Amino acid sequence: MDNTNQRKALINSEISLFLRGLIIGKVLTLMVIGGLLWWLLKPNLLSGNSVNSSNQNLNRVSKNESTFQTVADVPPASFNYGGSTAWASIRQLVDSQIQSDRPELQLRYVNPVNGSPGSSSGIRMLLDGKIDFAQSSRPLTNEEQAMAKERGFTLEQRQVGKDGIAVVVNPSLNVPGLTVDQLQQIYLGKITNWNQVGGPNLPITAFSQRPEDADTVIFPNNSDLKGQAFGSNVQYVYSATEAVRQLSKTPGGVYYASARSVVFQCSVKALPLGQSSDRLITPYQTPMVSPEQCPRQRNQLNTQAIENGSYPMIANLFVIIKQNKGAEQQIGNAYANLLLTDQGQRAIEKAGFVGVR
Repeated sequence: MDNTNQRKALINSEISLFLRGLIIGKVLTLMVIGGLLWWLLKPNLLSGNSVNSSNQNLNRVSKNESTFQTVADVPPASFNYGGSTAWASIRQLVDSQIQSDRPELQLRYVNPVNGSPGSSSGIRMLLDGKIDFAQSSRPLTNEEQAMAKERGFTLEQRQVGKDGIAVVVNPSLNVPGLTVDQLQQIYLGKITNWNQVGGPNLPITAFSQRPEDADTVIFPNNSDLKGQAFGSNVQYVYSATEAVRQLSKTPGGVYYASARSVVFQCSVKALPLGQSSDRLITPYQTPMVSPEQCPRQRNQLNTQAIENGSYPMIANLFVIIKQNKGAEQQIGNAYANLLLTDQGQRAIEKAGFVGVR
């Protein structure tokens, strides 16, 4: 009887050990499987957290950034504007973005009926009530401000960007560059041959838009030469396009315009400019791309020199706003505010200019 009880006790003990081992084995197996699953899923979990974190950062940036959508008081209507031909790339790139993001606003560029398009003609059209605001690549003159007051309102200029004024010549002309004073003396008719400025014995043919239609000016308001008449050697052209065409067949020709409109051209050569002959700055990034390499490669604007002010002739870009407490003032302010957003400034730089923020 004792042997039978001992055998039963032994069997029960072995069964107990077996069951305990089985339970422990299953627990360990589950722990291993769980650990393996956690290890496999960990990268995805971390990645998901990283994406969420990244999205949060992007949302923070976008919330802090001013865009065309964040500008208030944009009037939902159609408006006419005009002015500087130097702004052509802004009209193509930036204004199209504005109208895409703010479809309630429609803008239409208007050419002058008489004269060539430019800053001067655009401001004149604004004064005459033919457009709602103007784009200019030069500041307002005292005469324009006085004319506005005579008509019962004032004009405000809001700067939204910067450009350089480049001087271009025929590619065959061998001249080291010009000082600002030499350029001005050429257009006053006091320097008439390239040999007077270190070039060949070749008469100078100076091209320009008419002063009353000019897009840019080489005699600024604060200059002693302001209001001086051009010399008889100056030939007048309708636009920069016509001037470039004339220069390509005139060995002694010279023309000044918005750097953005001429530096990229293949058929002309931009000259270095300086306040003195020993400090000449190029309006293009060096090394210069030769006409033979163009259009496979094109010269690029020296935006750094324009931005830091080392380039000697700068054209500031202004929105000219009629201050009359009417619809013109509202759209002028709105347009300037759109261009001064972070999105607008980036678009202006993409259009080839330098921002002011």
